[in-house]
Amino acid sequence: MRFMMLMIPLGYETAPPKIDLDPERVAAMMKYNQALKDAGVLIALDGLHPPSAGARVSFATGKPVVTDGPFTESKEVLGGYWMINVASRAEAIEWAKQCPASENEIIEIRQVQEMSDFSEEVQKAAAGFEDMQQGWGKALR
Repeated sequence: MRFMMLMIPLGYETAPPKIDLDPERVAAMMKYNQALKDAGVLIALDGLHPPSAGARVSFATGKPVVTDGPFTESKEVLGGYWMINVASRAEAIEWAKQCPASENEIIEIRQVQEMSDFSEEVQKAAAGFEDMQQGWGKALR
């Protein structure tokens, strides 16, 4: 079962585009990341720049409208993620509990939808999806 653990640093919604990280916190997080890798559960991980460096594309009018960050209506935003492959939701929770997060960070855990979760009709409509997933790694290089 694949799960995404989403890091939500409280206050990140107002962070400037460039932030300085604490090397000790980074070292602690790297130790945690290495534990995930050593256990064979880590699929991917990345940190995200603050929303002030981002943009949103909305479609409320039927046409794309671009809004540059920061996004004043946001109360919680993502700071990064881990994609893990574990046997159960409980195991994903146990890994999240081991994270050296600070008092102003939250980890949300979400199970990834698998094709087998859907009806045959939906699987047929999504034919080729797994092939697209295989090509993602090539695009990142």
